[in-house]
Amino acid sequence: MAVRKRLTAADWTTAALDALTEGGVAAVAVEPIAARLGTTKGSFYWHFSNRDALLEAALLRWERVNTEEIIALLDADPDPHSRLRHLMTLALGHPDDRPGDHVMLALQASANHPLVAPVLARVTRRRLDYITELFTASGLPHDQARRRSLLAYTAFLGHAHLATTSPELVPMGADRHDYVDSVVATLTRA
Repeated sequence: MAVRKRLTAADWTTAALDALTEGGVAAVAVEPIAARLGTTKGSFYWHFSNRDALLEAALLRWERVNTEEIIALLDADPDPHSRLRHLMTLALGHPDDRPGDHVMLALQASANHPLVAPVLARVTRRRLDYITELFTASGLPHDQARRRSLLAYTAFLGHAHLATTSPELVPMGADRHDYVDSVVATLTRA
């Protein structure tokens, strides 16, 4: 008889994020996720009090990994222009390199959900504020930096949607490098 691996809360949140990516918030359901993990609902209740607690943990993990950890990675570079270019390189990459984008797009469909709405608002605000800081540190006045951060973020959202729905249209290789250069040049042009 095979020994079953003891699941952690992180295993459950990873599976919840996978389910969310594939089927939206409604797909974050205990029984199907338990089946996917090859376990019972009892394992779930060891870590979470209910489905909403799992969804909340998954959302918080997505926020941490796909916003705060990326910002921390970028902040290791002292040059704001270099950070902006690195950010755009990450943001305009292939969707398979950024599973968090799939989660974000799935969350957009449930933007009014009481657990999703505050997380999406917080993530969007944090990202826009960070990009604004990059433009301001690069020498732009705050109002102009804010407008450009909005342009950069909406370009990212559009790119993420295109990369998910029509990945064959997303520039790759040298074309991707040139595309990122073009986007950064457009965003930083005086």
